[in-house]
Amino acid sequence: MKAELRQKYKIKRKFLGSVQRQVADGAIADEFLNAFGGKDSFFIYNSFGTEADTHGIISALQSGGKRVYLPRVEGENIVPVPFGSTRRGAFGVEEPLGAAYSGDIEVTVVPLLAVNGNGYRLGYGGGYYDRYLKGARTLKVGLGYHFQLTEEFIADGWDEPLDLFVCERGVYDFRDRR
Repeated sequence: MKAELRQKYKIKRKFLGSVQRQVADGAIADEFLNAFGGKDSFFIYNSFGTEADTHGIISALQSGGKRVYLPRVEGENIVPVPFGSTRRGAFGVEEPLGAAYSGDIEVTVVPLLAVNGNGYRLGYGGGYYDRYLKGARTLKVGLGYHFQLTEEFIADGWDEPLDLFVCERGVYDFRDRR
């Protein structure tokens, strides 16, 4: 079932028109920066393909003097690495070079294919973010488009819930639903 949903939401993202995507990405960036611009440290995915764009957000955070970390896959896990030079990683995503960071990060921003009303996300199926988020002391934020908010799936026991979801229509807070 989840495999079919992953495919469905990949297709839905693919067919989001370029003008719609550009407008939505701008609104997502505005919503995100308004909600979290006062924080100092961010672990944020480096968007690619049809994912909600993070490049403008990353640029704005850096311009504001914020600490920004990108994910790098190491074996079965992802680790935060300070923003800097990158190389293409195992999944075709640009990953940062350098030493992993092990301290606290205020906001962790994760990609998703879908998210349900309790804040559980449908990811790509590798479990990397669930493993990272388990026990992490960070605000757990998903970015995506409003159509990715759905009740088409239920969480598995290993799924880690998000605290918030940011889309072009605003910020959805799930913390009071659990």
